[in-house]
Amino acid sequence: MALIGTPVETTAETRARAEAYDALIGELRSRLDWSRAGGGERMMARHRDRKKIPVRDRIDLLIDPGTAFLELTPLAGWGLYDGSLAAAGIVTGIGTVRGTACMIIANDATVKGGSFHRETVKKHIRAQEIAAQNRLPCLYLVDCGGANLNQMEEVFYDENHFGGTFHRQCQMSAKGIPQLAAVFGECTAGGAYIPALCDEFIMVEGQASIHLGGPQIVRAAISEVVDRHELGGAVLHTRQSGVSDHIVPDEYAALGRLRDMVASLNYAQPLAAGRALTEAPRFDAAEIPAIVGTDLSRPFDQREVIARIVDGSAFHEFKPEWGETIVCGTARIEGFAVGIIANNGVLFAEACLKAAHFIELCDQRGTPILFLQNTTGFMVGRDAELGGISKHSAKLVYAMANTRVPRLTVVTGSSYGAGNYGMSGRGFRPHFMFMWPNARLGGMNPDVGSSVLMDLRRASISRDEASEAELAAHEARLRRMFEEKSDPYFCTARLFDDGIIDPRDTRRVLGLCLNVVNLRPEVRGQRPVYRM
Repeated sequence: MALIGTPVETTAETRARAEAYDALIGELRSRLDWSRAGGGERMMARHRDRKKIPVRDRIDLLIDPGTAFLELTPLAGWGLYDGSLAAAGIVTGIGTVRGTACMIIANDATVKGGSFHRETVKKHIRAQEIAAQNRLPCLYLVDCGGANLNQMEEVFYDENHFGGTFHRQCQMSAKGIPQLAAVFGECTAGGAYIPALCDEFIMVEGQASIHLGGPQIVRAAISEVVDRHELGGAVLHTRQSGVSDHIVPDEYAALGRLRDMVASLNYAQPLAAGRALTEAPRFDAAEIPAIVGTDLSRPFDQREVIARIVDGSAFHEFKPEWGETIVCGTARIEGFAVGIIANNGVLFAEACLKAAHFIELCDQRGTPILFLQNTTGFMVGRDAELGGISKHSAKLVYAMANTRVPRLTVVTGSSYGAGNYGMSGRGFRPHFMFMWPNARLGGMNPDVGSSVLMDLRRASISRDEASEAELAAHEARLRRMFEEKSDPYFCTARLFDDGIIDPRDTRRVLGLCLNVVNLRPEVRGQRPVYRM
């Protein structure tokens, strides 16, 4: 393959871009610290006083020593509920346990008692979707107070509410995807179903309890006074009711037993037969901030980003002389073959046809596709419509939506309008989707969106109804709205992605994701390639 990339010259301009980006990274790290702090020092101290292990420490003890844990949406809940719902009260991610890649779903009881808010449910379901898609065993570390009763309309009624988590759990178990749990605390009402629907689970003596109705509900419903351990403790459920399969003396023993349960699954995961020896890029990923910067109006060449994340900076580019606003080609990341589609600006008809053709090639060859988004969308205007942009953009959307190979998406800059859809945005269910701290995601960019709404506003009123000053203030409010709702933290707080990542970690994160998607049965061939 041809080598790509050029060194970054150290100039005042590149230093300024790197320094501006470093400020974004500092902000990201600060907010990740908030996520990892859980319910705060007081709640964490109370948790430890009860001889309970913090949730991320449980995960560290569960996964194989020296292996990575890919945490998903750690900033879910950011800026919501007055900052009290760190990580949405649940930690999810992919780790290796006794050599088997697993989805880990762990409640954080220091955050609202582990109860399920709207974002908690959404995060739990997203983890289950990834597990089902890639046939990953699910390991539930349960410490859950059930649904947040103050949010019934957000967590109870609909198919993607709390009941949807149980539906997915049943469906995965029926398909032979293992469902295992360790119960560390009180599991009430819906929280009781998480372990009860598992294939096998463990309870910690003196600490864990499971009951459809807690002591308060029992007292109110049938006037029976009973404590939670008499009602549904580990001893009762393991030695009398038979609900639980194992009882252990402490959390360390529970995590060790859960590791043994994974080892006993006899659950084969296919190896990536086509994985090559990995080779570091020729260029340093630390240069990406200086290349990209924080000014989205300044274009950058995605080839320079590709050169810093692919093995050996080797890239076989497809149709390099045509459809220049999109870059397509094949490479390897951490030894895994991948097709790459990257925006270098607005999408014209030629770029759409080029990308659609390339998607078909990847589909036929069984090659996963990585989308690097930086686009304001598809080209508009009379000339574009005369050239068939509506039809050609639809061809790209159709090819992307129907490809059988895994899709991964990283938003490296702008991602606006239908361009987000054509480039495998969240609405088209990519296997994984991440954003960089400089990225922006929305229906329109703030300039265009506020201008459109102001034109509509001006057309609907007379000059007598609003002064120019009032209209200017209204326009400023509109612009702030668009800017706020396209901010990456606004998006990740509501789980519109799988997390914000440092650009310098992109290669490592993508390597972990490619390892997961390559666990799926390979599909290739059986479809012709049409020259679009």
